[in-house]
Amino acid sequence: MVEHDALSATREAYDAAAPLYAQLFRDDLRDRPLERAILAGFAEVVNASGNGQVADLGCGPGHITAYLNELGLEAFGVDASPAMIELARHDYPGLRFDVGSMAAVNIADGVLGGALSRWSIIHSPPQELPAILGELHRVLAPGGHLLVGFWASDDPSRPTQVFDHTVAPAYRWSPDHLAAMLRESGLAEVARMVHEPQLTDRRQFQSVHLLARKVEA
Repeated sequence: MVEHDALSATREAYDAAAPLYAQLFRDDLRDRPLERAILAGFAEVVNASGNGQVADLGCGPGHITAYLNELGLEAFGVDASPAMIELARHDYPGLRFDVGSMAAVNIADGVLGGALSRWSIIHSPPQELPAILGELHRVLAPGGHLLVGFWASDDPSRPTQVFDHTVAPAYRWSPDHLAAMLRESGLAEVARMVHEPQLTDRRQFQSVHLLARKVEA
């Protein structure tokens, strides 16, 4: 199968930026209590289901995967960038990290209690996102939860908005539009957190976390 250009370009860009990216963002939860809170809530609802297996999709250098494990989940990381996975395996040798793509996750149907996509869908072209959400629906167990983090578009009437991410081409999303796409994929919105940017943030965009649950058949 020939890999599409967007994924290939994103992989190459993150391979090149991996050491600097890890240095900049390894401790980014330290001063973000609201992000820690939504991750803690995600961990609690997943653990309550009795299935704590979680995939951190777009895990980067693995720091969030490690944090999820500290919260009691059986988390493992997946990233398209081999360089990122190499860093994650070096820094967290006790955890599992795999090279892979959200568009074709190497996980059996219905086995995960949860999935996290934290600022990873932003690099997916809008026309490809429905298939990606369908793939995430596939790997989740009935009642499993998905937590998606992304930046919001300035205009709620605009489904997407291109912005300069520096590393790779990227998109901001209307939260309502993305929530509707989740519903169409069989994932019902459970909660939403919209966070205004901090003065120290590199990008002055609203950040959004959507928590959705796979509708049981």
